[in-house]
This record gives sequence, structure tokens and C-alpha cells, in this order.
Amino acid sequence: MSRITTVDNTNANEEQQALLDAIHAQLGMVPNFLKIFANSPVALRAFLGLHGIANAGTLDALTRERIALTLAQQNGCEYCVSAHTAIGRKTGLSAEEVAAARNGTSEDEQAAVAVKFARSLMENKGEISTLELAEVRSAGYSDSDIVEIITHVGMNFLTNVLGKASQVDIDFPKVSLKLAA
Repeated sequence: MSRITTVDNTNANEEQQALLDAIHAQLGMVPNFLKIFANSPVALRAFLGLHGIANAGTLDALTRERIALTLAQQNGCEYCVSAHTAIGRKTGLSAEEVAAARNGTSEDEQAAVAVKFARSLMENKGEISTLELAEVRSAGYSDSDIVEIITHVGMNFLTNVLGKASQVDIDFPKVSLKLAA
């Protein structure tokens, strides 16, 4: 059971309900982590704004999902691993690619570099080397792409922290944090 109130139709104020209705209209559902965010309409609007802007960038949806899976696994967020496994599969990642991303890599050579860079950013709290930047650039990523990768790391860290701190109820097919041997 979630440790932070899950805002839904039974307890939402007018502002919260309007936000939840807008999310439902767009997604056909309101994921539980957004119901946690809804405790603070300002925080929810900030997240939705960042998410919308970040997803309009040049990084393709598959790479964004690989990064999300890598960080969810790295940060031990079972909610986010479960959510991004489902979203990643819907986006087009194979079961093998989902597993690779959770292990911090990708079968796609260029995406593997982005995933490795994202893991390093998280692990080293942003203190990456000149060599790592050169590797990302050599893989064909521009400085704009690099900033987008950094943005996705920050956004996913936010959701991982929210998921873990709240112990939000998983409303996607549950995926264990334990990786297959």
C-alpha cells in the first residue's frame, strides 16, 4: 500500500480532478505514480511539462525507454521497472531489448552508448569524464542529444525517487527487480 495518498476521483479537489481527467483523456488511464504526484498539482504540472517537452526532442522513443529501464533497475524502483517494461514493449522493444536495457546496455550499438552514458551520469552524480563525452559524440550524438540524455536521466531519477519513497502500488504487470541469470 502506498505510503503517500493516492489521489483519485474519490478524494481529488477540483484542480487535482482536472489534471487527472486531462491525463485520463490522453492516456486512457491514470498511472498510480501520477496519482501520487497529484498531491501537489504544481509538482504534477511540472513533471507533465518536463515529460512532454523531453519527449518532443530528438532522442527516439526506444532509446528513451532503454534509458528509463536502465535507471529504474539501477535505482531499484520496482514500479518504474514494471511501468517501463510495459511501455517499452508497447513502444517496440523486444523482450531481449528490455532485458539488455535493464542490464545497462542495448543490442542497438548507438543506443548502447546512450544507455551506458545515462548509467554513468547516475552512478557518478553527473561527474562524467571527457572520454565519456567523446564516446557519446563518436556514436553520433550531438550536444543537443547529450543534453536530452541528461534531461531524461534527471526526469527518470525523479520518478524513481517518487516511486520508492511513496512505495506506490504497481498498476502495470509486476516485474521483479531480480534479473535473470
